[in-house]
Amino acid sequence: MFHLLKLYTTESVTAGHPDKVCDQISDAILDACLTQDPLSRTGIEVLGSHGTLMIGGEVRTKAKVDYEAIAREVYKSIGYEDTLEVFVRIAEQSPDIALGVDTGGAGDQGIMYGYATDETKEFLPTGVVYAHALARRLEKIRRDGTLGWLRPDGKTQVTIKENRVITALSSAQHAEEVTLETVREGLTKHLFTPVLGDLSNIEILVNPTGRFVQGGFMADAGLTGRKIMVDTYGGLIPHGGGCLSGKEGMKVDRSASYMCRFVAKNLVANGYGKKVLVTVAYAIGRPEPVMVEAVDDTGKNLTDIVNKHFDFRPLAIIERLGLRRPIFRETAAYGHFGVPGRPWEKIEKL
Repeated sequence: MFHLLKLYTTESVTAGHPDKVCDQISDAILDACLTQDPLSRTGIEVLGSHGTLMIGGEVRTKAKVDYEAIAREVYKSIGYEDTLEVFVRIAEQSPDIALGVDTGGAGDQGIMYGYATDETKEFLPTGVVYAHALARRLEKIRRDGTLGWLRPDGKTQVTIKENRVITALSSAQHAEEVTLETVREGLTKHLFTPVLGDLSNIEILVNPTGRFVQGGFMADAGLTGRKIMVDTYGGLIPHGGGCLSGKEGMKVDRSASYMCRFVAKNLVANGYGKKVLVTVAYAIGRPEPVMVEAVDDTGKNLTDIVNKHFDFRPLAIIERLGLRRPIFRETAAYGHFGVPGRPWEKIEKL
């Protein structure tokens, strides 16, 4: 039904991965809009490819925002120094959509899922926690100079068997003059050992092609919303399809995904199940969801409890989770869930 696998693999990527660069630019623009106009409505999409960046989508806001300047600031802050040609093609949000959203209706149709498990303190699957921990540390040891030859682009992956890491992988961009042996030795000492501990029973894979010098938009195109499994639950449970980044709270792809996570985590934390999956679906322009359902890993239905304690109308979600604040740029790398301080991670007594 959902995450009951004994053997599975999950991945993460660094903030310098091309897709994540695009996510961060989308959310930085969202934050800039919300800072000036909390009622902004946005759907920001970014495409980066080989020296070129396209910022597109739809916005309805009173904010005055320099989209290109924000994109360049994000790109530079990640650690890239190459020059980008930036195009901006942002239009006003369709008035047809506004007809329903202005009255509190969902900004689109769709299905959203939320999940929580008691197997880790983050209430996330073990593999998801380790994959993100490795990716975060890979960036840390680049930024703090521990391994000064590291470059911004990178990926991590772990394979879990019966809740234990059996294989760990990192593909890390590096300076041209550095040998594969140096990369492997450095990452074994400064990345894998601090995160995973004893490596004697773990297969360690580093830069399997043997070389990773060219990265970022110089090597691959990037696109907002192309890492939705990294953003959520590692592919271990369903995903409705819509991405999170670049969207404000009336777009339920984001807000309802956060609410589903909030509900699932609180159900587990309050003892209603060891693993809980929450599902919600919407019709565009309609405030009330067309369905809400919650089940635990035994198949027990928890929907009545959810309906008693939680309101899934978009405006109610925005109010409960405080989603009109500019808090989204930092969610655009290393997963949206399991991070202390985010409002959808708060545990409340039911």
